[in-house]
Formats: sequence, C-alpha cells, structure tokens
Amino acid sequence: MNNLEIAQTPSTPEVRADSGQGRVFMSGDSYPENPFDFFQPIIDWIDDFLKNDDRPLAFDLALIYLNTSSIRAMMDIFDRLEESHLAGRSVSVDWCYDPDNERVGELAEEFKEDCTFPFTIAPRS
Repeated sequence: MNNLEIAQTPSTPEVRADSGQGRVFMSGDSYPENPFDFFQPIIDWIDDFLKNDDRPLAFDLALIYLNTSSIRAMMDIFDRLEESHLAGRSVSVDWCYDPDNERVGELAEEFKEDCTFPFTIAPRS
C-alpha cells in the first residue's frame, strides 16, 4: 500500500498518510475550492487501509479552520473510523488545537460526541 502526501496550500491542509505506521496527519486550514477533489484521495486511502490492513489506524490532527464542506468530509472520515471501531478495529484520533481558537476545540468536541473510539482533544502548548 502506498503512502499519501498532499502539500499544504493557503486553503488546504498538509496531509501525510503513512501505511507503515498506520497514521494519518493533517495540519492547517481546510477550505478547498473543490472539497470532493481534495478529500477523495484521503478517503480512498483510509478505505484501502481499513480493508487491506488489520493494524491500528491513528489520526493526528492539527486543523486550524474548517469550512462547512470540510466538516462534512471529516464527518465521513469519522463515520468510517466509527464503523471500523464497532467491528473491532483499533482506531484513534488525537486533535491538537490552538487554545486561542476556541471554535476549533468546540468543533472537535462535537465530533467526539458521535464517536465511541478513543478521541483525544488537547490545546497546543
């Protein structure tokens, strides 16, 4: 399975998905012009990893801003993780946010409410 790397732009986060480590890292702002084009490779990578690898999958998030379409895409990702977790798969999310940006912390808490897998939210020091 291949790794996935997407360079950060002013409107999209950096994304690194490492199949060897079973980790996905996303950092930055997310308000892509075409959210489907941006998020589909990430969702495809997640689906492929969950289907073809039985190791744990961990997400490390340092997202600063998400527009509505990015929120929907993240909901789709978390739904996939939840489904896998309920099927016995080890998945987790660690979301680090800027304490000066309370809205992102609140958004992470809203996501966490719908998830039963380990989901840690912490302000960046």
